Parts: sequence; C-alpha cells; structure tokens
Amino acid sequence: MKKILAFLLCFTVGFSALGQIHDPIQWKTSVEKVSETTYNLVSTATIEGEWHLYAQEVPKGGPIPTTFTYDDEGGKIKIVGNTSEPEGKIKFTTLFGEEGMNIKSFAKKAVFKQEIELVDASVNQINAFVEFIACTDEMCLPPKEVDLVFDLTKATAVTASTDATKEVKTAGEVASKETKKEEKRGLWGIFFIAFLSGFAALLTPCVFPMIPMTVSFFTKQSKSKSQGIRNAIIYGISIIAIYVFLGWFVSLVFGPSALNALSTNVWFNIVFFLILVIFAVSFLGAFEITLPSSWATKVDSQADRGGLIGIFFMALALAIVSFSCTGPIVGTLLVEASTKGVLAPIIGMLGFSLAIALPFALFAAFPGWLNSLPKSGGWLNTVKVVLGFLELALAFKFLSNADLVLQLHLLEREVFIAIWIAIFGALAFYLFGKIQLPHDSPISHISVGRLSLGLIVLSFTIYMIPGLWGAPLNLISAFPPPQHYSESPYGVGFTKKGTASVQQDNHEALPEGAHLMPPHDIISFHDYDKGLAYAKKVGKPVMLDFTGHACVNCRKMEQNVWVKPKVLDVLKNKVVLISLYVDDKRPLKDDEVVESKLNPGKKLKYIGQKWSELQTIKYKANSQPFYVLMNHDESNISDPVGYMPDADEYFNWLEEGITNFKK
Repeated sequence: MKKILAFLLCFTVGFSALGQIHDPIQWKTSVEKVSETTYNLVSTATIEGEWHLYAQEVPKGGPIPTTFTYDDEGGKIKIVGNTSEPEGKIKFTTLFGEEGMNIKSFAKKAVFKQEIELVDASVNQINAFVEFIACTDEMCLPPKEVDLVFDLTKATAVTASTDATKEVKTAGEVASKETKKEEKRGLWGIFFIAFLSGFAALLTPCVFPMIPMTVSFFTKQSKSKSQGIRNAIIYGISIIAIYVFLGWFVSLVFGPSALNALSTNVWFNIVFFLILVIFAVSFLGAFEITLPSSWATKVDSQADRGGLIGIFFMALALAIVSFSCTGPIVGTLLVEASTKGVLAPIIGMLGFSLAIALPFALFAAFPGWLNSLPKSGGWLNTVKVVLGFLELALAFKFLSNADLVLQLHLLEREVFIAIWIAIFGALAFYLFGKIQLPHDSPISHISVGRLSLGLIVLSFTIYMIPGLWGAPLNLISAFPPPQHYSESPYGVGFTKKGTASVQQDNHEALPEGAHLMPPHDIISFHDYDKGLAYAKKVGKPVMLDFTGHACVNCRKMEQNVWVKPKVLDVLKNKVVLISLYVDDKRPLKDDEVVESKLNPGKKLKYIGQKWSELQTIKYKANSQPFYVLMNHDESNISDPVGYMPDADEYFNWLEEGITNFKK
C-alpha cells in the first residue's frame, strides 16, 4: 500500500516565469555603545525577494555557513563570545544532497551582533568581513565575501545588552512574518483547488449514495434533534481529521525530497501514466479498485459501538469505501500540494475533506433537506465515466513528458493529438448515448445538461482536428508536444516550399551545428560555442534561449508570441538563436564531464545539467523560459527576461537589444 501511495504522489507542474535578482543580499553596519569600553558591532543583511541567508551553523555536507571574521587590531580589542543572530526559520531543502536536510535560514532581513571590549581606547574603527551564500528554494549563487567597517565614533548609546537581544529577536520575527505572508498566498490557492476537487469526488457513485445512508444512521441513533446536530458535527470533524492526518503523513514520510524536480523525471512520469490508465479503465467500468474488504469489515464493526468512537469509525469507513473513486483525486492533489511545501499537503487535505464533510454533516443535522437532493441513479455512473475519460487523456501528458525528455520521438505531436481526438470523440458519443459501458443504466432520452456537455466535448474534439495539419491549437498549447516535435513539422501531407524548405532538405546549406525549428523556420543552435562562433561570423547578436522539453511556458511563447510576424522576423533575420535545453537527459561526452560549481563533489553528467548550471551561475536565475541578448564578448546588451506573453513587449525588448548591439 505504501508503494501505491508513493506512486500516486508522482505528479508535477510545469515551470513558471522567473524573477531575476542581482546581488540579492546587501550589508550595512552600525555600532551600539553599551559602556565606555563595551560596544556591539551590528551587521544588518537586507535580503531581497525569495532569497535567503543561512545561519552560522549548518549541518555537515550543507552550504557554507554565514561566517564573521573580526580584526582585533593587533590585540587592541577583545572579542566577547559569539556573534548573535535572529531566530530564523528551519526549512527542509535538497539543494545539498538527494536525501535533503533541515537548515536554519533568514529571509527579508537579518541582524547579527558581536560584543567587543576596547583594550586600547584610541581605536576608532574596526574592520571585519563576512562570508556567506545566497540561495532560493531551487538554486544558490556562488559564495561571496563582503568587507565590513564599523565606525566607533558614530556609535549610538543603548542602556543594556538586553535591548540588543530584543532587537535581534524582533528582526527575526519581522522576517518570519513576511515569509509567512508569501506562503499564505500559495496555500490559499491549494485550498481552493482542493475544495473544488472535494466536490467533484462528492458526485461520484462511491460517495454520493452514502449521504442518505449516513442520514438514516444519525436519525435512528439520535434521541433528539440537538443530539443529532452534535453527532453530525462530530462526524464532519472526524472526516476532516482523517484526511488531514493523511496530508500530515505524506509531509512526514515522503517530504519535499521525494517530490523534488519530478516534472522531467522519466520513470515517475511513466509510472504515473500507468497508474492513471489503470484508474481510468476502472472508472470506465472494467473492474473496481477497492481496499481490502477486511479493512471495511473491521471498521464497520467498530462503528456499531456507538458514541464518539462509533462516529469516528463511520467517518473512517466512508474514506475506505469511497477509495476507488477518491483515490486518484486525493493522490494527484497530494502530489501537487507536496511540491509547494511541507504545509501544503495538510492544507490541501483540509480543503478536500471540508468539501466532503460539509454535505454529510449538514444533511445529517437537517435530514429534511434530503428531499432536495437528486435521486441516485445512472447519472452518478456518468460522472464517474466522464472522470475516467479525462484521466485517460491526462495520462498521455505524462507519457509525453517522458518521451520529450528522452527525445525518443515515439509520441510525437500528431500521435498525441490523434489520441486526444479519439478519447474526446468517444466521450462525446458516450454523452450522446451512442456508446454504453458495463455499469450504465438503459436510457430512453438524454437530459439537457448531458446534451450540453456532449456538444461542448464534440466542439472541442472538432477544434483539435486541424492540429493534425499544423494548426497551433493555442487553447491546449501546454499539453501536446511542440510543433517541431512531430512527424511532419509543417502538418500532415503538407510540404513547405521556398528557401526554408531547401535548407531543410539540403543540410549542407545550414551552418555547422544548426537546426531548423519548424514551423517557424528559425535557424537554431543547441551548442553554445558553435552558435557564438556563427554569430561572430555573420555579425549578429546572440539570443540565448534557456528552455526545456517539458517546459509549459516555453511552448506558449513559441506558439503564441514567436509566431507574430514582427517577432518572427527578428528571430529569423536579426539574431542568432541558441536554444539550451536544461532538461536534456542525454549524457555529456567523457571529456565534458566536470564537477559542479554549485554542488561541490557532484559531477555534471547530462547536457541539461551543463546548461542549467550555466544559467544559474552566470545569470542568477534557473526558471524557464529565460532569454538573454548578448554581444560577441558574451556581455549582455539588454536585461534578460523570462516568460513574456505580451508580443509587443517582447518585440520591444528584442529591438532594444539589437539597437544596443549596433552602437
């Protein structure tokens, strides 16, 4: 069961647009005068955005700690004790090892204080330096040293050392509050999605019919209306407690390390594809996936005990019996939430269970409301079948991710679109009543709602058909493989004529190491050195395109922005494009394998690792897409940018760089 749950957790999201920061940590110094001979040297770090600074003590094998070194001026001052630091926050990270570790760090602002005593009263200035490393949750900059100068003549008086301690603590609290504000926004999004997922699960045939059964139980067991309401509330709280415990269990056992960077992990994508296919086939009626019946039997026997314990085991019985319908939803939700932090799975399960618990608790408290519920029947199985079709379509996205990363070209764009056309076409026929599955009830007519949904699905199916002939399909651009990853890059049965076609057919016409990127016909290099050499030869600026095979926003830029005539003209004629895939899993040549500068002791084994480290170290960013316009001396001619869906804004950025290149 543990393995099944682990596999269910293997879901991920695509990359988002980056935030680029230069020198994210700035240092300032000040001095506090405690007495005639005692001073506090105060070093204040201002930390930008999502960056953080590590503590003075870190686990073995972790990052370099923040270290202060003070000049005692040849024995003229005495260093008293250690440098104090804020409370900070302990966070789990896998930046310094696959197993991960808990490290104390600071965000927004950190105040460090060192007490000193003057041995020689003539000293007016103290020199020091701090060594540190700046990191986000995904990357680190190279270690850095900053000189610190403390002017004793500008010291401000403090009444006691306790004031200093209080100030340090306050700074840590402020930083912690700011960090929590940022986390809260993401957690609200997780809660909302989970809440909607809970209502979707509520409408499945495993859950919905249990509402009247539950109401019947509480009606018989409760001697008064007030007791019935109390029992219903306890029942709802029990449901929430069970699912929240599941979220806590996932955070505890698996943690962020097991779910780190799974968007391009081949095996996890393949495993999750297989799991979704199995659940989809189950939803379509081929078989039922249930937990062992002995579990439900034992739990039901405990529910008969009555009282608070009996109510709790009734809630547990609901979770077990409904597993075949809620399992895929809960598993996908847990994985999505787990990639966003330790608290996210707990918040996700809170939202999911709240949506499940509310109807049960309300109808149990007010049984008269049951009359307003639609009757259980064939429509419940229809909901389950529709979910099965959707899961089947989603499954092929994971298989496509694995194929893209490995560049096997087994599931190219036309094949993917054809599979989706078949799946959604079959779903449309099902909704129109032309296809019946094993657990469907006979229907003499279809409802207006079912007809409306069928028309929507049919329209979507027809919309995808031109994609086989090269249509961009902007509505689903994040799902199919990119247009250049196809059997016929210009569309099925279509041969493009002109110079681009001649270049495509005659590889000698292309520069060494260059490729044509259909359907735009942009000459693109995947090798940094060859692309730079060609740019010098033709006298054009270089545009570095840090991208990824499984990068959703990269595909949106290529299909929605690069196709605009004025943007396309620049990319084809005014710059030399070098596309560097950071998730390229092809191995480096033996003579190219080097030690990582970001993670000393580890080797760069894959092409994608090489480009990812280049982007991280040189440009202080690691999200894709990431675009750099640079001169032949590899200096930037404009500020790099990330995901920019506004074509006019993107064109203006390109023109600015080209203008600077010509100066």
